[in-house]
Amino acid sequence: MNVSARNVFKGKITALVDGAVNAEVELTLPGGDKIVAIVTEGSVQSLGLAVGKEAVAYVKAPWVMLLAGPANVKFSARNQLAGKVAKLQKGAVNTEVAITLPGGTTVFSVVTNEAVMELGLKEGSEASALIKASHVILGIPA
Repeated sequence: MNVSARNVFKGKITALVDGAVNAEVELTLPGGDKIVAIVTEGSVQSLGLAVGKEAVAYVKAPWVMLLAGPANVKFSARNQLAGKVAKLQKGAVNTEVAITLPGGTTVFSVVTNEAVMELGLKEGSEASALIKASHVILGIPA
């Protein structure tokens, strides 16, 4: 299946915390990087989510917020992924920023050109991607 989400993370569910309405699902990627998603208990049941099961996390690039350098501030975003800027693809209004995490996973974000300048982002610089767990959509291989 092809999707429009720029970020497609394949991995295994390594933790699942059930709640009354929602569940927190931790997906560990092959390089050890982790993505956390918040999904409804209905989704846990209908997808058959369980620890050890293969899953795919989808995140649209505009949903990924960026910080320059390491995150020295605490945020409510569950996913705070520090890495290095691997590539900047500048457009007329926006720039796609690729950040490579220590485990080898690449996270893509789309931000304004002005934001890239204000943050001083350049290839090789440290940056962190912030992704709210509620912005992570989970799927399972068919």
